[in-house]
Amino acid sequence: MFGRVAIIGVGLIGGSLGMALKRVGLAEEVVGVGRSEEKLRLALEVGAVDRVTTALGAVADAALVVVATPVGTVIPVVEAIAPYLRAGTVVTDVGSTKAAIVRAAEPIARARGFSFVGGHPMAGSERTGVKSADPYLFENAYYILTPTPATERDAVAKVRALASGIGARVVELSPEAHDFYVAAVSHLPHCAAAALVNTIGALPEREALLPLAAGGFRDTTRVAGGDPALWRDILLSNSGAVLTMIGRYRESLSELAALIAAGDGAGVEGWLRRAQQVRRTVPAKSKGYLPELYEIVVTVPDRPGVIARLAGILGDAGINISDIEILRVREGEGGTIRLGFAAAADQEEAVRLLRASGIETRKR
Repeated sequence: MFGRVAIIGVGLIGGSLGMALKRVGLAEEVVGVGRSEEKLRLALEVGAVDRVTTALGAVADAALVVVATPVGTVIPVVEAIAPYLRAGTVVTDVGSTKAAIVRAAEPIARARGFSFVGGHPMAGSERTGVKSADPYLFENAYYILTPTPATERDAVAKVRALASGIGARVVELSPEAHDFYVAAVSHLPHCAAAALVNTIGALPEREALLPLAAGGFRDTTRVAGGDPALWRDILLSNSGAVLTMIGRYRESLSELAALIAAGDGAGVEGWLRRAQQVRRTVPAKSKGYLPELYEIVVTVPDRPGVIARLAGILGDAGINISDIEILRVREGEGGTIRLGFAAAADQEEAVRLLRASGIETRKR
């Protein structure tokens, strides 16, 4: 589909994108562009790119340029490469915030004759660097595009084809809507996780407490292990929406604190029940963006290879798992796993096959 694709910044996202493009054959050549020769060498070694260079002029012959740098450097990079770009080149980014980036990039694109399409693949990890890159990182992940009325639809179609081609599910939002939504479902959770860790970390008893941290604490705070410099830029570039969500989060915690202080058992239970009901809707039946998933829950022992066995049974029958989530596990005893399928027929067949294999299974 594309001749040459230039990826500026070959870390986790840029490297994974390069791997994915090469895996599905969407580009004749993937060129990695960056400042660190060591990081570029690693990108080449792990197969994320076909060629590397520190020269920004490498974008001159690219049909598509992906700026995969931290959000605070996206616009400086766009400004730096603009003189090398030819008319008709499509530039996109992978930044976690969009309004400020799109607002600044579009005038540069108009002045130079290339097209800019804001993009945000909602996939990633608390790990960083091209060593953690994964060619399947974008499979079934949201890939949000943020065109404006001024964005050329042909350019949007090309970036949409890129995202769809690497297995992502494309959603179009305005830059402002995107920033509010991700503040709620991505940026606030990161703040909450970091605040929880800092709360425990500030306790004099933390050395005794942390070894007792169970799965709930580890799962809730996993994202707090992300790159602090990267998240600093994200939070500051989306400060308005983030502050709004932090304010609402405070209100919710204050409500709970008041109920506990009053000894209001019914109120505390109701507060928790509302959260339980909303949480149950998160993995399944997402409205508007993704089709309904048909789910099952399986109970399995805590043994090596259990998930591989489930996947093998279903894979041998040609059943594709669209979504998977470990709901709970107790070391040495086992736990439950949720599996989601795109079709009701796959759900029915999965239940039959797994039960026939002696695995406790129920529809959800």
